[in-house]
Amino acid sequence: MPKPMTLSVAGREVTITHPDKEVFPGPPTYTKLDLVRYYLAVADGALRGAADRPMILKRFVKGISEEAIFQKRAPQKRPDYVDVAELRYASGTSAKEAVIHDAAGLAWVINLGCVDLNPHAVQATDLDHPDELRIDLDPMPGVTWRHIIEVALVAREVLEEYGLTAWPKTSGSRGFHVYSRIAPEWTFKQVRLAAQTVAREVERRIPDAATSRWWKEEREGVFVDFNQNAKDRTVASAYSVRATADARVSTPLHWDEVPGCNPEEFTIDTVPRRFAEMGDPWAGMDDAVGALDRLLVLAEELGPPERAPKGAKKSGKGTGGRRQSSMPLIEIARTKTKDEAMAALDTWRGRHPAVAELLQPVDVLVDGMRGPSSIWYRIRINLQHVPPEQRPPQEELIADYSPWDKYMPRG
Repeated sequence: MPKPMTLSVAGREVTITHPDKEVFPGPPTYTKLDLVRYYLAVADGALRGAADRPMILKRFVKGISEEAIFQKRAPQKRPDYVDVAELRYASGTSAKEAVIHDAAGLAWVINLGCVDLNPHAVQATDLDHPDELRIDLDPMPGVTWRHIIEVALVAREVLEEYGLTAWPKTSGSRGFHVYSRIAPEWTFKQVRLAAQTVAREVERRIPDAATSRWWKEEREGVFVDFNQNAKDRTVASAYSVRATADARVSTPLHWDEVPGCNPEEFTIDTVPRRFAEMGDPWAGMDDAVGALDRLLVLAEELGPPERAPKGAKKSGKGTGGRRQSSMPLIEIARTKTKDEAMAALDTWRGRHPAVAELLQPVDVLVDGMRGPSSIWYRIRINLQHVPPEQRPPQEELIADYSPWDKYMPRG
């Protein structure tokens, strides 16, 4: 049995259990202790994004080779330097989520098996009024990094023209994030509307590169995702390590770095040195608080945003129900893991090789769906590029996993 390790962090004693446990199997291999030491090296920057905010604990209890478990409720046994804040949702449920304040809290979170940090857009002292607006640039399949950066630069233009300071960072995954600090004076609904207005204006300026379309199968280019501003959403915060093979980091940048940046350069190995040498590009964020008034005026000028089309049908929570789409969609699988989803896709391609040859990258829709405690996966095919007479019908799902089958909700 490996012995735990005790670290002195921010004047507190923090126990690291199983410090040699492999989190990233590699190569290169990184252990839990490696991850803790990384976060302590960039603690000032990481805390700027995560401190004093309720956070969902996204726990990779067996390392990144298995899907994470999402834990809203903070453990009952926790140190006195970790607080909680109770968030209440429209569904009638609530959760007392963890709130950290210092580097000791960072180490405690990582010891639980977290790899990235997922705080809400509110301070624990005011849970109803976000203090940041988040734009998540989500590329559709086939979109190049150059096009993502093009959209990021236009998003900056829009935000700054309407009175906000834009702060860029790599997502650590395929996309890009742009944040703005705002005064905590607007509701989640208003902040989401402001973000959607940014998305619509970006799309208006560069329609060939950006989209704000509601339905995934109707998107092309880079989706300017405003939905991350809803009350129940979290985004991997600044300096979060992501569950990628190379332990890539969601890294804050200066805008003059953005055009030539390469997300593969920012990893658990390189970012601490960068942080020590140049500091945090987001250091001035808290002194650049803006207002949403002008964006909300623009929202009125643009008219009502896109909503679900009339006649669209959704079934209840957990059913993965279908709606009436304007696109010729078929669903082929629902699975517990992404590997299982891709295996089901290969099976479907084997059944319909002639149809598979006609598909474009954007036609294969791989959806990571939030379940009660983990992500599950849905694979759909958009047959828009297949002649109607060659389109296969909706068939029995190759796999039909439901995370709700044995789920017992808590109040």
